[in-house]
Amino acid sequence: MKILVTGGAGYIGSTATAELVAAGHDVVVVDNLYQGHREAVHPYAQFIHADLMDESAVNQIFAAHKGIEAVMHFASYTLVGESMQYPAKYLRDNTVAGINLFEAAVAAGVGRIIMSSTANLFDEPEMMPIEPECKIVPGSPYGESKFILERALHWYERIHGLKYACLRYFNAAGGTPNRGEDHTPELHLIPVVLQVALGQRESITLFGGDYPTRDGTCVRDYVHIVDLAHAHILALDGIARLGSRKYNLGNTNGFTNLEVVETARKVTGHPIPCTIGLRRPGDPAVLIASAQKIRDELGWQPKYPQLEQIIGSAWEWHQSHPQGYRTK
Repeated sequence: MKILVTGGAGYIGSTATAELVAAGHDVVVVDNLYQGHREAVHPYAQFIHADLMDESAVNQIFAAHKGIEAVMHFASYTLVGESMQYPAKYLRDNTVAGINLFEAAVAAGVGRIIMSSTANLFDEPEMMPIEPECKIVPGSPYGESKFILERALHWYERIHGLKYACLRYFNAAGGTPNRGEDHTPELHLIPVVLQVALGQRESITLFGGDYPTRDGTCVRDYVHIVDLAHAHILALDGIARLGSRKYNLGNTNGFTNLEVVETARKVTGHPIPCTIGLRRPGDPAVLIASAQKIRDELGWQPKYPQLEQIIGSAWEWHQSHPQGYRTK
């Protein structure tokens, strides 16, 4: 297929692009490089430097690249904390960019779209692990922007017949030899812990040690970026057979923050000094996805479910790219 990947220079989007190319697809990447890196884009993918907020530019992409059959939409502002400070950046920009994309896709006759959504839809989970059908209570303007776009896709299907899958990630993690996590600032636990092992930080502080969990620290569900990419590829075929779908993506195996640190110590051989700080407001004790629906319907099976595999692959990339993509 000929597939447009928005945000294809980003952490997950670039990995999905590489997996699509490996599977024989013709991939067109669009990214404004706000968070992405040009060096992360697979050399066999066509790259377009553009912003989805520019409606005319989006329409021009589809006009210039005839025959696009499907879209994978990763492009988004993604920082929960930032969205609590600058809600318009998320409620307006994420939403407008998405609607511009959906409109242009429909006008070009695209039949399928896979959207990167979020676990932040479930700020008050009714059960654990969290099923896709659980009540949606967005935890931030970021989560709200994704929910708005999920609802928009419902209406685009109803009115225009655009089939879609919304994939709600929990904690994307890991790396490949050529692609890894490079954010400024870096806020995610695994790369921050690995920065200590690289000598770029002196220590790590975990938020809260008095949660009702097995060691007192928060439990989170980590899923490898290659496994996420495979879920997107499966969903492309799945919605053609089954119709539009919404799936939660995780390993259904939660790991505590301390277990992340301890596993990183084992993988890197570094002591990784760690202290326990105060709880961070809004952090739930446990967040785990139920991915049973996508397993049953599409046969998705994570290849890298173990925390040591996930951290080990991230460590391999960070060792070869200690300054991120700037070393390439």
